[in-house]
Amino acid sequence: MSFNNKVVIVTGSSTGIGAVTAVAFAKEGAKVVIVGRNEGKLKDVAKQCSAVGSAPLVIKADVTKDEDAKKIINDTIQKFGQLDVLVNNAGIFEYGDILSGKILETYDRIIAINLRAVIHLTQLAAPHLVKTKGSIVNISSAAAQMYGPPNTVAYNVSKAALDHFTKGSALELAPSGVRVNAVSPGPVETDMMTRHSSEMGVTVQDIEAAAPLKRASQSEEIADLVLFVAGDKAKGITGSVYLADNGFCLL
Repeated sequence: MSFNNKVVIVTGSSTGIGAVTAVAFAKEGAKVVIVGRNEGKLKDVAKQCSAVGSAPLVIKADVTKDEDAKKIINDTIQKFGQLDVLVNNAGIFEYGDILSGKILETYDRIIAINLRAVIHLTQLAAPHLVKTKGSIVNISSAAAQMYGPPNTVAYNVSKAALDHFTKGSALELAPSGVRVNAVSPGPVETDMMTRHSSEMGVTVQDIEAAAPLKRASQSEEIADLVLFVAGDKAKGITGSVYLADNGFCLL
């Protein structure tokens, strides 16, 4: 899955799946653009990319801010002159249910980053991806196909909408040679999963025991799938949503 001379943007790449994905692209020869809000963590990821490939372009940005989104695309084109792959990974998870009165404020925060930012970056990146016949990979979630627990409904809705946008944008961009797909992880052993599972009084072991395959995923597994979907080996695939959930959606 060589990405030699390919330019790849990975948003939310300061930690977790995004960080591992950025390093994986660098290892395969890509010119990687890493994007996040934590400058210190971005520097750590940049070192990891440089250790296996070329030094990445580091952009400190908040994808929910329109000017920052424009900066991500403009700086990439200014530095490398092209864009081949956009990985929309940045996202958040929050709790908020209807009866507590918190669902709307939770929804507004979640939708801004999990959906609106993806739509905006797709719009900004599309003209450049048309030139390279590139691809987009959106990081969704198995939660898009699930209905509980109730206090996660705003997050679930945002990812279900992202899946729908993935298919709609794939249909629009296909005649221009641009592919759009999504990867939908179930529980992945990241800092985010550890933090939110502890808030619910659940351990990683509890999650593994509940999965049909009796395991949680590692970030490297998701990165492998992202690289496959983004690359030439998947040149006939667009508008698809790939589950990597260890069977949770079968329950």
